[in-house]
Amino acid sequence: MDMSRARARDRGGRERLVVIGGDAAGMSAASQARRLRGRDELEIVAFERGHFASFSACGIPYWVGGDVAGRDELIARTPEEHRARDIDLRMRTEVTEIDVAAGRVRARDLDSGAESWTSYDKLVIATGARPVRPDMPGADAPGVHGVQTLDDGEALLGSLARARGSRAVVVGAGYIGVEMAEALIKRGYEVTVVNRGKEPMSTLDPDMGRLVHRAMTGLGITMVDDAEVTKVLTGDDGRVRAVATEDAEYPADVVVLGIGAHPETTLARAAGLPLGPHGGLLTDRAMRVRGHENIWAGGDCVEVLDLVSGLYRYVPLGTHANKHGQVIGTNAGGGYATFPGVVGTAVSKVCDLEIARTGLREKDARRVGLRYEAVTVESTSRAGYYPGASPMTVKMLAEHRTGRLLGVQIVGREGAAKRVDIAAVALTAGMTVEQMTSLDLGYAPPFSPVWDPVLVAARKATAKVRATAT
Repeated sequence: MDMSRARARDRGGRERLVVIGGDAAGMSAASQARRLRGRDELEIVAFERGHFASFSACGIPYWVGGDVAGRDELIARTPEEHRARDIDLRMRTEVTEIDVAAGRVRARDLDSGAESWTSYDKLVIATGARPVRPDMPGADAPGVHGVQTLDDGEALLGSLARARGSRAVVVGAGYIGVEMAEALIKRGYEVTVVNRGKEPMSTLDPDMGRLVHRAMTGLGITMVDDAEVTKVLTGDDGRVRAVATEDAEYPADVVVLGIGAHPETTLARAAGLPLGPHGGLLTDRAMRVRGHENIWAGGDCVEVLDLVSGLYRYVPLGTHANKHGQVIGTNAGGGYATFPGVVGTAVSKVCDLEIARTGLREKDARRVGLRYEAVTVESTSRAGYYPGASPMTVKMLAEHRTGRLLGVQIVGREGAAKRVDIAAVALTAGMTVEQMTSLDLGYAPPFSPVWDPVLVAARKATAKVRATAT
């Protein structure tokens, strides 16, 4: 007899679903499975090593900056609410081992130290990501903070309250770095951003990143590009006092690390589960771990298919995690659902500057061997004569000869970022730039020029594709 069936028989016919990770993917999966199958059919046990479950890590910079009133605003559902829905959520409990052959996990209560094994019929791995913490002197000094969890946010706010001065250094100029720079500016800090790249926002092409650089400098942020922090310097009290690069020192009363994240797949690796080139778990379209019928994985610990390039990428975003959870929960609950992949859409802002991208950058297209045409247009968010119209820059990539849309980047003020959704839909549908020019988009002077900036770029890209195809 199949071991999972035998275990279910021993529990009176109930199957047991074990979930590792209590945030977006894990608890979405647990909740969806519970909707499909009642307690008499399915027991659900979830393990979360932190103090909080189902929270928005994306909202932490806005909590730190004061846009969000408090920590609890970022909690979508409390542990008590999950338990009220017959989900046995065990907080402050860390899974330390997955025994695939025996169908069980070992977990440790972080408060008592007690360890125990829990068997499973179905397993969901949603272990998330771990922030990159540089291996350098002083990286763990008081006053140096990551921003991955609500605990991290509380620690940073406490550090800001205790700081003797108002100088902050942000290490990294990606999404988190840019958002944290804005948060600290709002709190009245003098902010320096140290960035390894030549321009901020490496998810953009350098010419578009230059627009972000200009705006950040205009806000009073000191940008140090093409530089790498080599150590954190501390004072007599052991707290951070500065960061150092090869060429200079930058005083700091607090340091925020915003240099990215890696998939947290330590457990999966030790269990022999398949990992991709970026270190994330590999799954099929049903989010089932490859080669394992009753194990699923989702969220920031997996790699996803890029629908534009056809390659697997690591894209840790809450939007994907929640969708993964819905798919996993449906399948684990006896239904059927798939997650086809992503096109790489993301938005951010620094004060009133909105930043958006989807699809491929120029270097992405070159990496996968695609020939392309690139165009950039300047337009406005509204009809030029309507009050409040602001400038917007749109960059578009189209495949050489075919005209297939490959990617779009947008930098502008109010109304700029969400326009990228037009391109995200077009990419998902496999549209050409010429097809895009006929899209029936909404128009009125308060919302857009007669020709929306994205369509202006599509027209220009169409002309360039035609000209180079002859």
